Amino acid sequence: MLLGALALAASTGISPVSAATLSARAFGKTASGQPVMLYTMKNANGVSVSFMTYGGVVTSIMAPDRNGHQADIVNGFSTLGEYEAKSRAKGVFFGALIGRFANRIANGRFTLDGHQYTLPINNGPNSLHGGIDGFDRRLWKATEIPFHDGTVGVRLTLVSPDGDQGYPGALTVAVTYTLSNRNEFGIDYTATATRPTVLNLTNHSYFNLAGIGTPIGVLGQMLQINASRYTPTNNLQIPTGELAPVAETPFDFLTAKPIGRDIHTVDPQLLAAQGYDHNWVLDGKKDANGLTRAATLWDPVSGRSMTCSTSEPGVQVYTSNFLDGTLAGKGAIYRQSDGITFETQHFPDSPNQRSFPTTRLEPGQTFHSRTVFAFGLHNPDAANGVTQTRGTN
Repeated sequence: MLLGALALAASTGISPVSAATLSARAFGKTASGQPVMLYTMKNANGVSVSFMTYGGVVTSIMAPDRNGHQADIVNGFSTLGEYEAKSRAKGVFFGALIGRFANRIANGRFTLDGHQYTLPINNGPNSLHGGIDGFDRRLWKATEIPFHDGTVGVRLTLVSPDGDQGYPGALTVAVTYTLSNRNEFGIDYTATATRPTVLNLTNHSYFNLAGIGTPIGVLGQMLQINASRYTPTNNLQIPTGELAPVAETPFDFLTAKPIGRDIHTVDPQLLAAQGYDHNWVLDGKKDANGLTRAATLWDPVSGRSMTCSTSEPGVQVYTSNFLDGTLAGKGAIYRQSDGITFETQHFPDSPNQRSFPTTRLEPGQTFHSRTVFAFGLHNPDAANGVTQTRGTN
């Protein structure tokens, strides 16, 4: 069903040809028989974002290259059954909403107000991405939101009961996906809790701006990260608590460089993670919308570019180190470095690290976080490889 074009045309006078649109269709049923819907947002510039109510998973992002050729730029699968059977079994979390707590919590334990909470262990000795039955496996309720300024969107909501995966307090979560004619894919997170708890939400899309299935993956793509520090980890990928400078290390992306330039450097951090799988501590002041430019990525071959801006203090950049060629989807076999994630977040293991920004959420407070992925074409004349996003207002 076509949801967006006529509504936007009626309210703004914009022709349906140039208006952003929102469509929805049935996407099958889960193994337990629950129906799942797939939504597709498409703007006037040919950028589209598809996602489903199972796990809030972003299943596809289509974007044009410098010649106008479209390609899907996120890894994933073609069917609901594949996401249910493969994504969790291999721990890849393709495109999923992550909660209650993104990233790792050491030994699956944390203490809050003198009480120790125990979480499911699903990553060595640690709890990862919310535990064994995290938000990536839940069925979210979808509600279309009003259309304005050439933007379409859907709000996904979920209630996580008190004690869910060991976390205290009932949690009510809303995640809103929007797409504008400025080629901005926005993700807004809000949450409230009935008891003091900890919370860290993110999205786990694997990007490849060359298009999925390209021979060298993302290693030749250019990356700039606005972070002069990162959080080193121990051999179990738990932060040591240090905020270490990136200067003179493979983690220095302050000036854009190919992702693969230093990834084979004999560095203890890269060895432990088998590549990049680390949290960068973001620099810079927030803009008028409360966002910091976290990273800029572009593909020299296709010309596609993407910027990631966020209200969060950190971003986990992961070069799909544990894709080992045993998963296939959308006509491609997924291997190491076939995608890169930008998991905007508070820092890993924050409940056990007093020096890190707090992830505590109190009753009566409303958690809010926003991340924007803006797609465009790289402008080689721009300073520092800054992306030029081409679109309409």
